[in-house]
Amino acid sequence: MKGKVIKSTGSWYIVLGDDGNYYDCRIKGKFRIKGIKSTNPIAVGDVVDFEMEPGEPTALIAHLHDRENYIIRKSVNLSKQTQVIAANMDQAVLVVTLGAPRTSLGFIDRFLVTSEAYHIPTILVFNKYDIYDDEAKVYLQEIKDLYGQIGYSCYDVSATTGYGIEVIKGLLKDKTTLFSGHSGVGKSSLINAIFPEKQLKTMAISEVHQKGMHTTTFAEMFELPFGGFVIDTPGIRELGVVDIEPEELSGYFPELREFSPQCKFNNCTHVHEPGCAVIKGVEEGHIAPTRYDSYISIFHNFDSRA
Repeated sequence: MKGKVIKSTGSWYIVLGDDGNYYDCRIKGKFRIKGIKSTNPIAVGDVVDFEMEPGEPTALIAHLHDRENYIIRKSVNLSKQTQVIAANMDQAVLVVTLGAPRTSLGFIDRFLVTSEAYHIPTILVFNKYDIYDDEAKVYLQEIKDLYGQIGYSCYDVSATTGYGIEVIKGLLKDKTTLFSGHSGVGKSSLINAIFPEKQLKTMAISEVHQKGMHTTTFAEMFELPFGGFVIDTPGIRELGVVDIEPEELSGYFPELREFSPQCKFNNCTHVHEPGCAVIKGVEEGHIAPTRYDSYISIFHNFDSRA
């Protein structure tokens, strides 16, 4: 049988079969995914083939279909291992708050670099609009203008009041969307506002599947009643850029990518070289200093990689 992984705890998986039923599955034998050294060989969003275990209500995952894309992060430990957060998505929503807690521009930029590298279109959703005073709203507009000019879609919402929720629903319809962001930005509240039935469905699934499925450290996928899927991920404190080489980095900043062909040297790092069109673009106001600072920060972190 064929299905889609909708929840994982690393050892057990809930798979939504093509027949519409849920199956508790584990991995058959050893899985090795070419080119990915991850702690989890199978992730939420993966399409798999599975077979029922003889005489058991559980099933074995026998085959992993090729991924269209995936998004990855460094493992929480100090090893070089990584964790695939989710696979096979049409887009990502990064939930951002400018206060309570504050999402740094550096974090936003690291997420956008990662999503650019893995070919995942990303939407910025600024939550908690209801708590912003006039000064905060002016700053919010500046941030939206900054990312909007680069080409990213930005939206204001309030999970508490319902402001902007219908617009977000329209963006999610018939697509598989990853939701991500810091802990405390209201990501789960936003998903609940979009999909109130989720809480009931989660309870129903939990009653059936009691094999340690209540962890909050793994992503989980929900089917939307109006079409499409949402992948809810645990809050991310830090996001390291993974599997990107220094010479590739500027290509994942759209505005740097635009200027870099004009550089004097074709291997320009945009850090110190004479005749650098990117540095000139920053000096002339065509590239936001905060974005260039993020580029420099990520670039120098490559030097410190073990």
